[in-house]
Amino acid sequence: MSEAPHTPVLLDEVIAALDPQPGDVIVDATFGAGGYTRALLDAGAIVHAFDRDPDAIAAGRTWPETSEQPPRLVLHPRRFSEMLASLAEAGVSQVDGVTMDIGVSSMQLDQAGRGFAFSTDGPLDMRMSQDGESAADFLNSAEESTIANVLYQYGEERQSRRVARAIVAARPLATTGDLARVVRKALGYKPHDKKDPATRSFQAVRIHVNAELDELADGLAAAEQLLREGGRLAVVSFHSLEDRIVKRYLREASATGGGSRHLPQVDKAEPIYTKVSKAIRPSDAEIDRNPRARSSTLRHAVRTSAPAREAA
Repeated sequence: MSEAPHTPVLLDEVIAALDPQPGDVIVDATFGAGGYTRALLDAGAIVHAFDRDPDAIAAGRTWPETSEQPPRLVLHPRRFSEMLASLAEAGVSQVDGVTMDIGVSSMQLDQAGRGFAFSTDGPLDMRMSQDGESAADFLNSAEESTIANVLYQYGEERQSRRVARAIVAARPLATTGDLARVVRKALGYKPHDKKDPATRSFQAVRIHVNAELDELADGLAAAEQLLREGGRLAVVSFHSLEDRIVKRYLREASATGGGSRHLPQVDKAEPIYTKVSKAIRPSDAEIDRNPRARSSTLRHAVRTSAPAREAA
């Protein structure tokens, strides 16, 4: 159990979906602790790994594959929505696979100083890239209505106005404990309640601060442009908001003539993706080994020869 937080979820299923062959060029869009990347390298693939978190990149630079000539692991300290431009700078125009593990990493959750979790008190930060507006900046300056909208849209918090009003009344908030206490008091939380209501608010603020859903949509559009014919896309999500975007995208991109609300409508004789999987969820055995896997969902698909749509 002590190692569970750093265990990549649905690892066997993701690798089976990508089917890496020696020499394949594969993008790990969310490097994190490198679980998927390690399995891909072991299969003989060349990996271009993205992470906006400088801590993850610094850890990755210690891997021996980064110093091979030519390197089999190329690290990109950038958002994965920028993969098209970043790979072009590296001289890569097409890839054989793209995998994404969406949301906050276990390493980030486990570090109290990063401010992602309320299990231990820490600064109210939540920034994956460690720069820009923090959660404290947002909550201490935004209009009450803006905070309420974020809590409702990204946390599906039904009492978002009540929570937002309590947050504004309690300003300034400095720590994760401050925010958790305000939310719990606003919602009448009792220690024996099954689920801590602060979970929804923490998810919402984190998604907002990191623009995670926009990042996902942009990353899917970039993968569509990068994948060669027969290339494979594998996306792991952890909550319904993420999975809804992935499911809708693949449904529309696998339909003849399909468009997307993120992409212009284009008439096509061939879909963008084929062999689109149903939702794949972890086995009971994996959940026992790695409780973080409980809420994960994998969806994967194979790229056709159809021209990529231009992002709107």
